[in-house]
Amino acid sequence: MRLELIAFTRRGEALAEELAGLLCRAGHQAACTREGLRVEDWAVRAFQRSEGLVFVGAAGIAVRAVAPCVRHKSLDPAVVVLDERGRFVIPILSGHLGGANDLTREIAGLLGAQAVITTATDVNGVFSVDQWARRQNLAVCNPERILAVSAALLAGKPVTVWSRWPVSGHIPDGLRPAGRGEAQVVVDWARPEGEALWLCPRTICLGMGCRRGTPMETLEQAALAALDRACLPRQGVARICTIDRKGDEPGLLALCRAWKLPLTTYSEEELAGVPGIFPASEFVRQITGVDNVCQRAALAEGGELLMEKRILAHGVTAALAAFPPRLAWEERI
Repeated sequence: MRLELIAFTRRGEALAEELAGLLCRAGHQAACTREGLRVEDWAVRAFQRSEGLVFVGAAGIAVRAVAPCVRHKSLDPAVVVLDERGRFVIPILSGHLGGANDLTREIAGLLGAQAVITTATDVNGVFSVDQWARRQNLAVCNPERILAVSAALLAGKPVTVWSRWPVSGHIPDGLRPAGRGEAQVVVDWARPEGEALWLCPRTICLGMGCRRGTPMETLEQAALAALDRACLPRQGVARICTIDRKGDEPGLLALCRAWKLPLTTYSEEELAGVPGIFPASEFVRQITGVDNVCQRAALAEGGELLMEKRILAHGVTAALAAFPPRLAWEERI
């Protein structure tokens, strides 16, 4: 995770620096980043660019600092607080979807501290569907449905589940397999019918082609139109792909920044070598050296084709492919 730490006393600053180092050695990108900012300004900046905020100090300060930034559980980063002696670690925002509970447990383990977890499913030892989704790299596409599922499990009522792919291990207590149309939780790339909680693997590759200078707004509209046509969620897109000569395209780079996705590019030779039969364009071949950019780019590293090349507004082309996930009921961290 990309983590930013802040402290308010000398003792707290020393602990924050030590913890940042421990978190980096554990595989995170972590740093103390206050840089003289007011705590409120630091929180606004950290909310925009990081996956987790760690406050070393009083919980009240942290709550007041982040309160104006809070948007929605599906959007907010993890926020964790620990006292300046490193005795207690508390998640105060985005415990499951943002990963604050897992981060709290990790920090507690690194410091020999006590993790203070208060979410109902954790306290009662009940399966947490949103935490499981995060650990399995599944996007929660309609997070407003989480509450109904969690409430049923906490009340001891069975919750039905359908997955397009096999899930290894033993199904947790409270869950029952069911058909796609009847399930309360659906794991699939495609949008389910009805009121099911929709979990989509973040494995979708969006291949795109465009004219030079196409603005970001046009590309975004085209990308959303392609996903809507295929009944796929934006949250499931893992990367945007294209030919290498488009690697400096301002519109594509701006779209990737807005969606917080990498832009993956391939050479003419790499795209030409992608196996399969593709809708060909002689005009595209003359411009790029390859007869099809978007679909070849979407499938450049394999996977399953979800939508073949579509020509959208203003000459933008798009195709969609995805890799099947490897799912397990064991809640790996």
